[in-house]
Amino acid sequence: MPDVLTAPAADEFDQFYAGYIGHVSDRDARAVIHEQLQALPALLITVADAGFRYAPDKWTIKEVIGHLCDTERVLAYRMMRIVRDDPTPIPGFDENQYVPAGNFNARELGDLVMEWEACRHATLALVESIEFAKWTSRGTANGQTVSARALAYIVAGHTQHHLEILRTRYGVGSDQP
Repeated sequence: MPDVLTAPAADEFDQFYAGYIGHVSDRDARAVIHEQLQALPALLITVADAGFRYAPDKWTIKEVIGHLCDTERVLAYRMMRIVRDDPTPIPGFDENQYVPAGNFNARELGDLVMEWEACRHATLALVESIEFAKWTSRGTANGQTVSARALAYIVAGHTQHHLEILRTRYGVGSDQP
């Protein structure tokens, strides 16, 4: 990684993703993606009740990790298609449909964490293989223009967003759950 990847310009992504990108925009997203590979499992090792939800209409901790797996796959797939110069528009996905269909609460938290680690290793392999000049390649996903660079920042920022929610709303990393 000799070249430094910098945050995408505002015209490289739908503004819906600005908050995610803002979580990591001061760093090279590739480094953040790598660091999170240790940070997420380390945070979850102390979870006693992975079926905990902080409000009745919110996901359980298991569902959050399942959501991270699904989202990682979708975003990495979009990134791969874009850097492979595939001009075909990529459809969106509805996380509120995917989470219940994933039946994550029926699984062990450790298995979900291992699945997320496998997804993240695959994302890292992709990210580390992308030629620096290809990071500005653009495609269409969910009806919006997006660059490969923006997708790397969205991957990192989305995970960072959920790490913060796990800490602040679920109490993970403290004496709860």
